[in-house]
Parts: sequence; C-alpha cells; structure tokens
Amino acid sequence: MKTKYRDLIEQTFEWPQPEFKVEDNELYFHNIPLMDIIKQYGTPLKITYVPKISEQIQKVKRLFNVAFAKSDYNGEYYYCYCTKSSYFSFVLDEALKNDIHLETSSAFDFPIIERLYDMGKITTETYIICNGFKKPLYLQYICEMINSGFKNTIPILDNPNEFSYYEKNVKAKAKIGIRIASEEEPGFQFYTSRLGFRYNDIIDFYKQRVKNNKKFELKMLHFFINTGIKDTSYYWSELHKAVNMYIELKRICPELDSLNIGGGFPIKNSLAFNYDYEYMVDEIVNQIKTLCNQADVQEPHIFTEFGQYTVGESGAVLFSVLDQKRQNDRELWDMIDGSFMTTMPDIWAMNQRFILLAINHWDYPYERVFLGGITCDSHDYYSEEAHINAIYLPKFNPNDTLYIGFFHTGAYQDTLGGFGGIQHCLIPAPKHIIINIDEDGEYYTKLFAKEQSAISMLKHLGY
Repeated sequence: MKTKYRDLIEQTFEWPQPEFKVEDNELYFHNIPLMDIIKQYGTPLKITYVPKISEQIQKVKRLFNVAFAKSDYNGEYYYCYCTKSSYFSFVLDEALKNDIHLETSSAFDFPIIERLYDMGKITTETYIICNGFKKPLYLQYICEMINSGFKNTIPILDNPNEFSYYEKNVKAKAKIGIRIASEEEPGFQFYTSRLGFRYNDIIDFYKQRVKNNKKFELKMLHFFINTGIKDTSYYWSELHKAVNMYIELKRICPELDSLNIGGGFPIKNSLAFNYDYEYMVDEIVNQIKTLCNQADVQEPHIFTEFGQYTVGESGAVLFSVLDQKRQNDRELWDMIDGSFMTTMPDIWAMNQRFILLAINHWDYPYERVFLGGITCDSHDYYSEEAHINAIYLPKFNPNDTLYIGFFHTGAYQDTLGGFGGIQHCLIPAPKHIIINIDEDGEYYTKLFAKEQSAISMLKHLGY
C-alpha cells in the first residue's frame, strides 16, 4: 500500500517536473539541494533563483517571434517589465540583460531608472512606458525624462487633465499613449476600469487636443485586462474592441503605430498547472493581424508589460515546522516559524495559492494538516492548495524537523509585505538569498539581506 508522501505526489501529478525533483527523499529546486541551503542559512528564508527571470523573458520573446513569422506579421514586438512586481536591483539587472524595456507606475520609479542609466543598463532609446493615475511628482519626473533626451519615454494618458500638464511642461517633441478604460469581467463589483479613457471619449480627445498639437505624437493605444490573458470569450471580446479602437484611431492618426496589450500571463501556482502559452500568443497575433487586414490598416507594433510572469517563478520561501497542535478530532495544525500575512501577504489579501512542497521526509507517511503562522491573527493560515481544498504533508515528527517550501512567490510579496519596514506583530522580514549559476554551471549563493533586526524596527517606530 502506497502511503508515503512521495507516493502521493507521484500519483497525483506528473513527476518530476522541470524545476522540481527529489533525491534521497529531499527536494531540489532547479537542481539546487534545498536542504543544503537550509543547513547553511536556516529558516525562515527567502530565495531568488535569478536565471529563471531570463528564462521567462526569452520564452515569451521566442513565442512572439515565431507567431509573427507564422502570421507574416509586419510589426515589432517589445517586452516591457513592470517594475512594481519587484523593484530589487538583482531582478532589474537580470531582466535588462535580455534587451527589454520598462513600465513604471509611480514617481519613485524614476530615481531607479536614473541609476540604471548611470550604470549603462538602459539607454535613452529604452522605452519607458509610464502608467497609472499620476500625482504631481510623477508628472514632473516624466517631463524631466522627456526633456533630457529620453525620447522613448511614453506617458500613457489616464485622463485629459494629465495632458494639460505635459502641454505646459514638456519642452521637446514627445510621444504619448492613451489608456482605454476596459470593461471589467462579468460579476466584478463595477462595470468599467477606474483607469483610462472611456471608448467614446478617445476620438474626440484626439481631434480636439492632440491632432493639431505639433509638440505631441499619439503613438500608442493601451489596454489592460484585470483578470489576465485567458482563453475566454471575455478576453477575446475586449481584445477585439481594443483593436477596433486602434483601427478607428489609426485612420485619422497616421503616427499611431503601437498597441500595448498590457500584462497578465499567469504563472504556475500548482503542480497541476496547465496553460498553453504558445496557443495564446499565436491567437493574439493572428487576431490582431486579421482584424487589421480586414480593415486595410497597417498592423501595430505589439507591446506587453509582464511583471508577475517575469519574476514570480524565480522566488521561494522556506519554513520549518515548529510544532503540531491538535485542536479537535479533525484538525491538525502544523505551526511554521514565520507568518503568511507578512511574508506572503497575497495569501491573506487575495486568497492566492502557491506551490507547496515538503523539502525533506518524502519517505514519511502523509497526513492532512492546516498550516498556521506565528502571528496572533486568526487569518494567518494556509488551508488549501490550488488543485484541492486540502493540504497533505509528511507526518510530523517532534524529533526530526520537517521543512516546507512555497514556490513561485517572487512577485509583489516583498513590496506588499513592507520589505524592511514594520510588519504585523513585529514579525521580522526573513533572511533573503540570491542563487545564480557560474560559468561552469555550478550554483552559488549570495546573502542579499539578513533577517530584520529589532534595532531596525525600533528605529522605524521612533524608539
């Protein structure tokens, strides 16, 4: 009878998987023995496997290039990274090795961009796509970038008032974009995105404010679907509406040449994950090409803004199980040495699921458990995985510590959790290491941040 944890995983999923394997009953992540990492650094521990970032970028660039060839698509593809997904220098350093561009969301992106330029990692030719509702400092930085020669800095207009600021403060000829306020998915709490122009207002705005303004060129139309790029009638309907708006606008605005389809490629959040990236890219390119050909309009350059997709699968968080508690006849609680609310806040805020695997004890029998964080909050728990409303882990042994890992946690969690700041119950931010591969194909680790100290927290609190 197969009752071991390893049996459970092998019977439930295709195993091993490209990034996971087991040797001597211990888990490897991208061929890295995680127990060796734990022995060196302890838990709780955040890790970033940097090469995965380039792997993700190259995969999508390859898919778009192939799709362009299949459809005889007469345009260029531009991959932009959404900095808000992870601002860390080691993420940007790796991403920018792949000839990509950047998308910003706030004023404080620009000091980062200036540093990247000073270090030679970007040039004045790099596209800087400026999104979001913009406060005065954000607007100021955008104008300074354009005026200093960053000719591919493109503010994406959220509203007419934003354009008024550029009219007064931009000194050089500038490119602009317009964001479409897309319709939200049926069942959402409201009908239309709070960001962008209504469809019915775009043509009139262009005619009245931009068409005869010699300082500005409308180069890009931008749309974004909150639920991501999925093979649903809702997504294809919104894409068609955006392309048709591009066609209508292109007929009166010959300089318009780019369609930004935003972000939204999903990442693997379960060992049972199944998403056909090749089909989706082929279909997107083909539908844009077909609609433009039918209208006898030149197809646009395609921009994407992938954030979570770029960096998400590079991250992991490792914990140890401190103790087990039986609270009633059916509930066993494995208590971890960290907090879900502070270390992976999307679990609490969005009911996000990540890949959860035991790191050791794969030869132990398995049992159903709930996972509890160490804060005093009743919401600090993890109770189910993406593919099933339960968690199964190796049986707890008080004399031999069980270690577990949450994988593909590299996007958003550090910024949402307040990296280096004050977190719930004063739980310290865990140690963070970077893992890379040298010229000989061997992995090496680098300590990026120590576990947060009491002194740093007291300083934030004014003590």
